[in-house]
Order: sequence, then C-alpha cells, then structure tokens
Amino acid sequence: MDDPAAGAPAAAVKALSCPSCGGAIEIKAAGYTVTIVCQYCSSVLDVANPDVRVITEYHEAAAALEIPPGTRGTLDGIEWEAIGYMRRSEGGSYPWDEYLLFNPYRGYRWLVTDGRGWSLGEMLTRTPEWSSPSGLFVGGERYEAFFRDTPAQVDYVLGEFYWRVAVGEEVVASTYVRPGWMLSREANGSEINWTLLRLLKPKEMSEAFGVDVPPRSRPPLPHQPSPYHGTIGKVATIGFATLGLLILLLILFSGRGPLLTERMTLPQTGQVQSATFGPITLDGAYQAVSIKARAPALDNAWVDLDYALVDRRTQVSYQAFGVAERYSGRDSEGSWTEGDRSSAIKMATVPAGIYDLVVDASATRWKTNPSAMIWGSAPRTGPEPIEVEIVASTGMTFLSNVIFAGFLILIPLGFMFFRHAAFETSRKGESDFSGTAAQDDEEDE
Repeated sequence: MDDPAAGAPAAAVKALSCPSCGGAIEIKAAGYTVTIVCQYCSSVLDVANPDVRVITEYHEAAAALEIPPGTRGTLDGIEWEAIGYMRRSEGGSYPWDEYLLFNPYRGYRWLVTDGRGWSLGEMLTRTPEWSSPSGLFVGGERYEAFFRDTPAQVDYVLGEFYWRVAVGEEVVASTYVRPGWMLSREANGSEINWTLLRLLKPKEMSEAFGVDVPPRSRPPLPHQPSPYHGTIGKVATIGFATLGLLILLLILFSGRGPLLTERMTLPQTGQVQSATFGPITLDGAYQAVSIKARAPALDNAWVDLDYALVDRRTQVSYQAFGVAERYSGRDSEGSWTEGDRSSAIKMATVPAGIYDLVVDASATRWKTNPSAMIWGSAPRTGPEPIEVEIVASTGMTFLSNVIFAGFLILIPLGFMFFRHAAFETSRKGESDFSGTAAQDDEEDE
C-alpha cells in the first residue's frame, strides 16, 4: 500500500465513539485512515464513511505492546507517534511485530521487530531495478536475495491504519538485504508494495521509545552487519603498517658490506686465546653490526666466542657472546649429527667511530666416543687446533624478527576473520538461498 500521506497536507485529528463499547477514540490521521482498532475493546472499525461501523469485534484483551498506541518518539530528528500495531507471521510460525508510525508532515513509517532487533521502514514510490536473478538495486546499492516468496498473514491488529486491515489478510513476501538494510516486497492479487528498512541501533530505540534491545542477537538478523568487519580493517591497517615499517628497517639495516675478515687458530684444550682486529670504521650516525664465526673442521667440539667492539677514542665497548658447536656419532638407530659449525651475533645501533674488535675464544673437544658422551665430563686434551674464520660487517638481517612480527599480526587478524566468517555463516544460514537451504530444497523435490 502506497503511503497516502507522503507529500500531502498535514492531517487533522478527529474524535469519535466506538459503536461497540462507546469508548472515545482519536483518529490521528483523519482523512487518510481507513480502519482503526478500538483501544478499549479491540473492535475493528470502518471510519472511511461518516457512519462508523464495526467490521470485526474482538472481546479479547489487547496484547501487551512494547510501544502502546499514542507513544511518541524521535528517530532521525523527526517526532513520530505510534498509531497502529500488527502481529504477523508465516502461517502462524516465525511471528514478528509491526508498528505504524505517523507524522502529519512526513506521513507513515513502519517499525518492525522479531524480538532480535528493530528496523525503521519507509514505503518506496519507485520499483527497484533488477540486477540479476538474485539481486536488486535501490539508490545505487545492491541487495541480495535472502528470503524467497513466503506467505505472510495478519494475526492481530490494534490502532488505526490507512487501509482496511483485517486478521487473516495475507500477502506473499520476499526479502533482499545488504549490511544494515533490508528491502521487503509484498504482493497480493491487486498490488505490489516495496518497503526499505534500516536496522536501528539499540541506542536509537532506547532513546526514542524506551525499548530495551539486546546488543547481540542469535542468530543474526538477515541485514545485521558483522560486528567484526570494521575491526578487521583496523587491525589489518595497523598490522600491515607495522609490518611495512619492519620491512623498511630490514632494508635499511641489511647488507651494507663487510668490515673485516680475520682468522684465529685455536687448540681444542679449552684454553682461551685473545686477538684484536681492526681498525673498523663506522660512518653512519648509528648502524647495525653483525659478526659471524665459522669453523669448517669443527666436530664433536664447541667454540666459545666473546666479542667486544671497542671505540678507540672513548673506549666504550659493545659486547656480545656466541658459540659454535657440532656433534656427531653413531648409536643403535644409526648415525646422527647436531649443532652448527657457525655462529652469528648481532649488535644494533652502534654509533659512528673507529673501533677495534677484541675476540676472546676457546675451543673444547669432547671424548672420542661421542655416543657415550656425558655432559660435564672432562674434555680430551691434545694439539689438534682448528681454524675459525671471523667476519664482521655492517647491517644485519632481521628476517626472523619480521617473520615473528608477521605471525603476531596474523594471530589477532586470523581470530577476527574466524569470528567474522562464523558470524556470516550463521547469518546466511537463515537464508532461503544459502547452500544448506538450497540443498534441502533439492532433497524435497
């Protein structure tokens, strides 16, 4: 039914007496209202003619309503008055409530709820454009089909309406949605009506009509936006910005070239050998320095390395420790190896200056029979020195840090994606066009 008051002059208020019970009734939209339900005896009255007559008379008590007729509230900056109420259902199942709102200068609006949330609806004066067999366009926005043609009947009425509403009145309804919005199509033998509904926030209903709305509904409403969608965007923006900064640092602090390459020969007796290498000139205000030691002949032994990068002018030192170890042997399960013949350490933000690299190193060998090694046992003495190559260079690779940071970013992002996907699965699971519903229809056929 098209909104008869849209764009028309302001309606007058008219008073009359109910022919059934004699109660005084006020018609808020006189001149537009066709039927009204008596608030005292719930009789449906025809007020289109001067001689008001009873169409249907109900002697049951009116249902307790969340928004009684006559209640006023402000939505979108406009004051509305609730003048009519309908309880509707799909053949008695899946009931919902519809409240007719009226403003003498803005016409009619609908407040619709199924107990999970509220939507404000306005009847359209133009037919939506079809975009595909399952979609429509309204105002440049696409709406996806959600519920296919379903009978919707009137189960109870109270208040006044702009057409002759009656219990049992039935239309065929279909629904299309996009986040936050719903498009409803209702058709009977004589006309087709389109209504565009906006999902109201709980705060809006609470402030307008004092109605308490659950913050979250289960299952979600067909047009309910995912509460995680916006959070995903924020987390992704912050996360990828952080990851981009780390990659930039990786580029800035990596691969600037070697500073020196030296060798030390160490006896495998555990005796500490000390050597000073340099000079090392660092030109940048601050830079990263990496030192790598490699002992190609290391086997069943380890090398302890203490480094000190000492500024020749200030004698300020930057210290680090590294160890290279390699073990091999054979047991009942076969040959085995473990450890690494190389060791790498990293020093960050070393200031400019001329430095000496002081290295204190010792090599220690385990027993000859490695498969019978006992940690803490006395090492075997002997000459058998090994050569250790030491390479110092500016820059370092923070790749492991970047990977770890990326992993930390993916944890909350993945969690949000999971919650969003679960929400959308639950929401779309109510649709007649979901995979489950389509499969059920095929089985019924």
